[in-house]
Amino acid sequence: MKVVLFCGGLGTRLREHSDTIPKPLVNIGYQPILWHLMRYYAHFGYNDFILCLGYRGDMIRQFFLEYDECLTNDFVMSDGGRTIELMNTDIQDWRITFVDTGLHSNIGERLLRVRHLLEGEEMFMANYADALTDLPLDDHVRRFQESGAIGGLLATRTSASFHSVQFDDAGWVTSFGKLTEREFWLNAGYFNFTPEIFDYMEPGEELVENPFERLIGERSLQVNRYTGFWQQMDTFREKILFDRMEARGDCPWMLWRE
Repeated sequence: MKVVLFCGGLGTRLREHSDTIPKPLVNIGYQPILWHLMRYYAHFGYNDFILCLGYRGDMIRQFFLEYDECLTNDFVMSDGGRTIELMNTDIQDWRITFVDTGLHSNIGERLLRVRHLLEGEEMFMANYADALTDLPLDDHVRRFQESGAIGGLLATRTSASFHSVQFDDAGWVTSFGKLTEREFWLNAGYFNFTPEIFDYMEPGEELVENPFERLIGERSLQVNRYTGFWQQMDTFREKILFDRMEARGDCPWMLWRE
């Protein structure tokens, strides 16, 4: 089963890093968030990836072209360095297709541009490539397959909060308080699709707007609610949060370590 990863956005809310590198290459510890996400999928046996590139896609290509597993895995060196024996591996069995899907394309346009690479698939997965989770992926896929839906998404709740403001017609505030995201469900960006999704898409449309509205109208959009770990990296504050978790060894998304 193929996994489509949307890696082409400008990442404007993470400008501290995305001015120089694309957001998928922003590190958590020693590896980019993109690597962590792909390692998560590969842990469940899904290692055929399609990267939809855009902004600084050349850097993502270069990262994998120059990837050296010796820098991230234990190994034994002998013969004065002429022989290297890896004690474990990570990307060796991955298949990665790199596709330029345009600098300013939206998510729907990027998906349409890789449609030809998904022909013959019974279903495929897709991801925004900016959030990590410890979701049991096999169960997520099974629920979608059993639903008979055309599209499926993961819904979650996070610990973030907002100030909720209510006011009257004259502009006077009538109530003010905190509204936490735990009070409503969020699109977590982990998608399942059958190829029929393309029948609901038109050129130029955003994926989760018009196409999803059409699926909803036919009761063909399935949701899997999850209350376990899920965290997005969309801002510098969230990048620091990930770094601190990694430094403590508190990395629930690293299921491969188990």
